[in-house]
Amino acid sequence: MKKELKVFAALVAVFLVAYFLPLGNEKVSSAILEAFRLLQWYAIHHTLACVVPAMFIAGAISTFLSQASVMRYLGPRSNRLMAYSVASVAGVVLAVCSCSVLPMFAGIYRLGAGLGPASAFLYSGPAINVMAIFLSARVLGLDLGAARAIGAVVFALAIGLAMAFIFRGSEKKRADAAMQMPEPPHSQRALWKTSLFFLSMILFLVFSDWFNTNDVTIIMNDGTAIKANIRYSTRDAIDIQSYQSDGHLGPEVRRLDRARIARIEREPGFVMTVHAVKWYLAGGMGLAVLVMVWRWFGRDEIRQWMRATWDFALMIVPLLFGGVFITGFVGGLIPETYVAGLVGGNSIVSNVVASLVGMVWYFATLTEIPIVEMLSRLGMGRGPALALLLAGPALSLPSILVIYKVVGFRKTFMFCLLAVAMSTLVGWLFGMLVS
Repeated sequence: MKKELKVFAALVAVFLVAYFLPLGNEKVSSAILEAFRLLQWYAIHHTLACVVPAMFIAGAISTFLSQASVMRYLGPRSNRLMAYSVASVAGVVLAVCSCSVLPMFAGIYRLGAGLGPASAFLYSGPAINVMAIFLSARVLGLDLGAARAIGAVVFALAIGLAMAFIFRGSEKKRADAAMQMPEPPHSQRALWKTSLFFLSMILFLVFSDWFNTNDVTIIMNDGTAIKANIRYSTRDAIDIQSYQSDGHLGPEVRRLDRARIARIEREPGFVMTVHAVKWYLAGGMGLAVLVMVWRWFGRDEIRQWMRATWDFALMIVPLLFGGVFITGFVGGLIPETYVAGLVGGNSIVSNVVASLVGMVWYFATLTEIPIVEMLSRLGMGRGPALALLLAGPALSLPSILVIYKVVGFRKTFMFCLLAVAMSTLVGWLFGMLVS
C-alpha cells in the first residue's frame, strides 16, 4: 500500500506540473531547454563512461562477494579502525562523481556493510579526489585547497561515525538479521582471482571516467583563438568561461555554436595526455575482465551478475536522469549571478546557502572549480566557497533521490543534514580565519 501511495503521489505531481506549467513564459521555456541540454551533456559525457561501469561493479559486488566477507570488514561489528579507514580512502582510489559512486554504495550496503562505513564511503568517493583538491589549490588558492583536503577526510570519518551512532538501534537489528542468514557457499575461485577481477573493473571505471580539465584553446572559423574552460557541451553548442589577461577565468558564461568552431585544442599536461588515451587503457582493462569472465566464471554466475546489474540500473538510472533534468530546469530559472548575490561575505546565512546549493546541484568531477571561481569573482566569500566545495561533490539532487531509494527518508535526511551543517560550520570558521 505504501509503495502504491508513493507512485500515486508521483503521478499526481507530474500531472500538476504538466497542467499548470506556464509554457508561454520565455524564462520557463528557456529553463526547459536548459534541462534537456544538461541531460544531453550527462548522457554524452557521464552515462556510458561513469554510471554503466559502476552498475556492473555493483552487480558484481552483490553477486561475487560473500556477505560474510563484507560483514567482517565493513559490517556494524567489524573492526572500526579498518572499516572506516578503507571507506574513507575510497575517493583517492575511485575519483568519481557522486552519481558514479551510488551503485557501489547500494551494492555494499545491501550486502551487509554497516551504515557508518557505507556512509563514509558514500561521502569520500567523490569528495576525496586528489586531482580536484590539487586544482582547487592551484586555481582557488592554497588555503582553500588545503582546507578542502583536510575537511573532506575529516567529514568522511565524522559523517560515517555520526550515522552509525544515530541509527545504532536499527543497525543492530539489521546486523542481527544478517547473522541469522545461512552461510553462503564458498567461492570456487581463489581470492587472488576475485581480487584481480574487481581491480580490473575498478581500473576500467577510473580510466573511462578519467579527469578532463576542460582547459582548451578554441579556434573559430574566422581564425579567432579563445583560451577558455568548457563548462558544458552538447552536440550543437558548448558553454565556456574565457580566460582573461590576468590568467583567471572571467565571470561570464558564453555559449558557442559548434558550427562556428573550426577546432578545439586541449591544453597539454600529464592529465590530458592520459585523457587522450583513456579509452585504450579502459579497453585493455575491459578485455582483461572479459578474459577472466570466460576462464573463471560459470554461466549461472554470469546470469546472476547480469540480473543484479539490471536490477541496479532499473533502480538508479531513472532517478539519476530525473534528478539531472530537474537540476538543469532549476538552474535555468535561477541565474548564477543571483546565487553569487546570496553567498557574499561570511555570514551564517551565506554559508548555509552555499552548502544547500552544493547539496542540490550536480557537479561532475572538476566542474565545481570553475563554477566556484566564477562565483568568487562575482562576490562569493571564501567561507561559502569552501562550504560549497565540501558539500557539492558528495551530494546532488540525483544522488539524494538514489540514496533515499536505498536507505529511506530518515537516513537520507540525516546524511544530507550532517553534510550541510558541517559544511556550513567549517566554511564559516574558515571565512573568519582568512578574513
